[in-house]
Amino acid sequence: MIRKLTLLAAAGMLAVSPALAADKVKIGYVTTITTPAGVIGKDVVDAVNLALKDIGGKMAGLPVELFMEDDGFKPAIGKQKTDKLVKQNKVDFVAGYLWSHVLLASRKSALDAGKFLISANAGPSQIAGKLCHENFFSTSWQNDQTPMAMGEVLNQKGVKSLYVMAPNYAAGKNMVAGVERTFKGKIIGKDLTKWGKDAQLDFSAELAKAKASGAEGIFIFYPGKAGGAFIKQYEQAGLRGKIPLYSVFTVDSIALPKLQKAKMDGVMGSVMTQFWAPDLDTPQNKKFVSGFKKAFGRYPSFYAAQAYDSIYLIKSAVEAVGGDMTNMDGMRAAMVAATFPSVRGEFTYGNNHFPIQNFYSREVVEDADGVWTTAIRKVILKDHQDPYAKDCKM
Repeated sequence: MIRKLTLLAAAGMLAVSPALAADKVKIGYVTTITTPAGVIGKDVVDAVNLALKDIGGKMAGLPVELFMEDDGFKPAIGKQKTDKLVKQNKVDFVAGYLWSHVLLASRKSALDAGKFLISANAGPSQIAGKLCHENFFSTSWQNDQTPMAMGEVLNQKGVKSLYVMAPNYAAGKNMVAGVERTFKGKIIGKDLTKWGKDAQLDFSAELAKAKASGAEGIFIFYPGKAGGAFIKQYEQAGLRGKIPLYSVFTVDSIALPKLQKAKMDGVMGSVMTQFWAPDLDTPQNKKFVSGFKKAFGRYPSFYAAQAYDSIYLIKSAVEAVGGDMTNMDGMRAAMVAATFPSVRGEFTYGNNHFPIQNFYSREVVEDADGVWTTAIRKVILKDHQDPYAKDCKM
């Protein structure tokens, strides 16, 4: 499926020399719109469209043309769509990418063509390290960082043993590596389950193993539909109140409405880690969350927050060069400076162009309207840089 949105600039736009600038800013966005993972992609699409609306549909006075592409949750399709954006649509920026294996398959198509590549979610260790590139930027995090923060939470809680479960793909492996980096206890069991279009959604066998292991906690990473399925089966297996559940990228604004509707109140008070939450007290975040709720009637997810930031990052680059899309050095310098208004507040970019930022513990709470959401409790990792930056030679 291809969704194309053209936003025309209003009259009286900033004058830009036609000798220096194109007549529009062309952005290609790759996300997952179909398959069960499309529920995540919907948040991304909505956030991108909201950001474009909030900036008036223009950057440096030029109209923005957006090409939204569906990767179908498959690396090969993601690469095909990236090739199309670069060769056929001739975009200036390629952004998006929910999944690490899709980003890894697509990166050369964008970067070898001399385009800026902006990940609004996926943060594979390879791109943070040896495969770093001057034209790659992230508006999210490197995969290991969020579970590294969870490892510190587990240490603070005095957890001594852990059973670990995650999908068997690049990000899943990074999540496991992340919690293992900081957790000081013992990993007494580990399962990497099938992922992709036909991802495993029956966890009964793994939960039975976890129950028999005697672990003091279960750590999971299951984004999207798999997360809701896991939590439901965790409760059905009678593990609630017996083996505490600790998660990353599983209990979020996408999963919580379904969990609340199913009255699975065992998730209330559960703890996860993240760089962002809807209640993060920054001017841009307040604008984003209130605007998103007004437009779509629901809380945004962190996927949406990162996608929203990606548009503002691109805007900062285009406006720094007055719309001169040939000035790659000027646009790159503007993005490195990270002076755009981010939902996370002020941050800096590391040498590998991943954010150096805070990671917080978050708790599932009920808001004043009775809606389940997440709230920040405390800083776990302050101004944290990912462990792979040392392998980046930039």
